[in-house]
Amino acid sequence: MSEHPKGQRLGRGLSALLGETEPAENVAPNMNQDNRVPIESLSRNPDQPRRRFDEEAMEELTRSIAEKGVLQPIIVRPIPGGGGYQIVAGERRWRAAQRAGLHEVPVVARDLSDREVMEIALVENIQRTDLDPIEEARGFSVLSEQFNHTQEDIARVVGKSRAAIANAIRLLGLPSSVQEMICDGRLSAGHGRALINTPNPEEMAARVAAQGLNVRQTEELARQASAAPETKGRSGKSTHGKDPDTLALEEDLTRRLGLAVSISSRANGSGQLQINFSTLEQLDDLCRRLTQD
Repeated sequence: MSEHPKGQRLGRGLSALLGETEPAENVAPNMNQDNRVPIESLSRNPDQPRRRFDEEAMEELTRSIAEKGVLQPIIVRPIPGGGGYQIVAGERRWRAAQRAGLHEVPVVARDLSDREVMEIALVENIQRTDLDPIEEARGFSVLSEQFNHTQEDIARVVGKSRAAIANAIRLLGLPSSVQEMICDGRLSAGHGRALINTPNPEEMAARVAAQGLNVRQTEELARQASAAPETKGRSGKSTHGKDPDTLALEEDLTRRLGLAVSISSRANGSGQLQINFSTLEQLDDLCRRLTQD
């Protein structure tokens, strides 16, 4: 299948996912538009980008399917040689149906290329509500960069604004350590967007997390950091008021203590070490560690 030029509508595979009408020749031979097949005749797509399934959500889906059955057909494609069907979209429903003890599930079979299958898998995952912001941003980025879809097209398919797509993809410009903090919930996507253009996002992220700053406070902190006078450190690298050695020491202490550390120095060699905490428990833990023999 040829590449989609920028600005062209999304491909046939995504149309299948959205339930749009497919030409009859694109439906798999000997398969009705909506058919029931033995559950054991289906197999998962080994290239499915999603690997993690939330257990609580799976239990909820299993209870629903046990009570009402599989209401939305699973999209599949025939495995060459008559070896059953490969799941294109709907692996969660298939897994939950097995847990619920179902013997058959409704399917819609399509003759889809590997490219179309990957597009559908990406969009189905993005449309789920339990993705973290970085997983979602990566999905948008692949659809845009690898499959050449415009942000307007992606926005239409996933039900978001074009600005939301652009802002999500911007998060991928953050250092990997900051992205990890967003993935595990220590920072929100709003925090991440505020930190993108700061002089040292990793140091700022550690400080925001340690102090428990909200997004508005983080935006103000980022504004102040970006407005700091620019100087030259001893290495000749451009810094914002602190040399690279001081910044590295701040990062190391912040990482070791789990609290935001700020160091300021004067020309005569004196200075100040500031350790920020956001709860009394953090202060107690710091005092305990400092007074250990």
